[in-house]
Amino acid sequence: MSQIRPIAIINAACVITGDGVTSLERASVLLAEGRIEAVVQTERPSLSEDYALIDAAGCTVLPGLINAHAHGCVCGPTMPSGSASFDRQEIDYQKNRHLLSGTTTLLNVCGLALAEDVDDIAQHPHPLDIHISTAHTPASLAAAQAADGSGLSPRHLAARIDHLLEAGAKALGEAGGGQTLGGGAQDYRFLPEAIEKASGLVVHPNLARKLKEAALGRRLEANTNPDGATLLSLLKENGLEGHFAIESITSLVRKTVMTSVALARQGLAEIAAEAARTGMPAIFHNAPPTAAQLIELAGRFPRARMVAGHSNHPSFTRAEAVETAAALRTLGVGIDVSTLDCIATRWRNGPDNLDCLIDAGLVDTISTDFGGGDWDMILEAIHRMICRKLLTPAAAIAKATGNVARIFPELAGDRGMIESGKRADIVISQSHNLARVRHVICRGRIVVKNGSIVVAPRPETDR
Repeated sequence: MSQIRPIAIINAACVITGDGVTSLERASVLLAEGRIEAVVQTERPSLSEDYALIDAAGCTVLPGLINAHAHGCVCGPTMPSGSASFDRQEIDYQKNRHLLSGTTTLLNVCGLALAEDVDDIAQHPHPLDIHISTAHTPASLAAAQAADGSGLSPRHLAARIDHLLEAGAKALGEAGGGQTLGGGAQDYRFLPEAIEKASGLVVHPNLARKLKEAALGRRLEANTNPDGATLLSLLKENGLEGHFAIESITSLVRKTVMTSVALARQGLAEIAAEAARTGMPAIFHNAPPTAAQLIELAGRFPRARMVAGHSNHPSFTRAEAVETAAALRTLGVGIDVSTLDCIATRWRNGPDNLDCLIDAGLVDTISTDFGGGDWDMILEAIHRMICRKLLTPAAAIAKATGNVARIFPELAGDRGMIESGKRADIVISQSHNLARVRHVICRGRIVVKNGSIVVAPRPETDR
C-alpha cells in the first residue's frame, strides 16, 4: 500500500464528531495512513514537519456523510423496476454531485445490480466509495419485469441474495419502490409516458399523482372505487377531457400502476424473511401502500433489521407520517427520511413531512433517495433543521454520519465518526451554512478542495 502523507486539520472553528452530542471548539484532527490518528483540543498542536496543514479557521469539520439510500451511481439495472442503466455521463454527474455535497460513502439501493456493475476504479477512478444492496428475490424480480425490466440480463434474473452478499453487497433492498409500488416514479415517469402515448399530451408529475390517487386511492387497494368527481374535474381543468373519459383514464392508470403492485408486496415479505435469515439490514419502501404491511412484517420478523426508507414520503399526510414512523419505531425499525426534491428544489415535493418527523423525534437517518434526479443535498436538510432549531448541529450531523454507521455497520462501521482509528473521511464546511462544502477528504486524501474535485484515489489504496 502506498504511503499517504499525514494531514493535520488545524484552527477548526468547531469539530462535530458524529456521535450526536459532541462539538469541540477549536480542536485539531490529525490524520495518518488513511485513518484518524487523534483529535486534539488545541488550536495549534505541536506537529512534525511530516504533516501537511489545512487551515480550517472559520469552518466546521464533520465526518464524511454516509448516504444509505441513493440511486443512479452504478452501471446496472436502475430502480426496483430493473430499468435500463443510466448512461456514463449521468452516472458520473450523480457521483460528482454526491461527493461535492460532502458524501464520501454511498449505498446504491436500486437493488438489482450485480457486483460487476459497480465501476472498476482502475478504469473509472472516483473518490466516492460506492456499494450496492440486493433485492434478488423471485417476487421482486417478477415485479421489476412487470413494471419494466429492460435493464435485467439473464445474469441479473438468475442471481439471488446469497450470491450478492458473498460478492460484497452491504444491505438488502430497496424492497418495493416508486416504480413497482405506485410511488414517485409513477408520477414523474411511467404515468406521464402512458398518458402521452395515449393522448399526445405532456402532463406534470403533480397532475399524474392526482390522477393516480383519484383513480386508485393513496393506498392502492384493489377494491378502491375511483373518485369520479375528482377525475372529471382534473380532466376538465387540464385539457384532458377530449382525450379521456373517467373510465378510460381509470383503466390507463390501473394498468400502468397496478400491474406490479401485488408482486412488489410479495417481494417485501420475501426480503423481510431474508433479513431475518441473513442478519443483514434491509431497506423498505415506506409509503401509504406499504405502511400497514411494514408494521405487520416488523412484528412477524422481530430479528429482521428493518429500515423504513423515505418515511417522509409525500403521499403521507403529516399525521400519517408521524403515526406510521412511531408504530415502526416501537417495533425496532430504523426510520430514514430522504431529501428528495423537498428542501431547496421543491418541484414536486415540500418539507412538511420531514419537518414534522424531526420535530417528533422520530428520525434516525437522512438520505437523498433519487427524486427523479432532482434530489437535494443532505447538508441542505441539515442546515434547515439547524436554522429552524429543530435539532442541534451535533444531533443533525449524526443522522448522516454516526447513526448511519450504527444502523449499517457492514457498510460504514469503520467511519462516520471523528475519533481515533476511524477511516479518515472528513468534510470541511462553512460554519454558518454547513451545506457550503469547502473541502472533502477521503481516506486521508484531499479529493475536493475549495469546491472542486481535485484528485481520484489510486486503486491499490482504496477499498
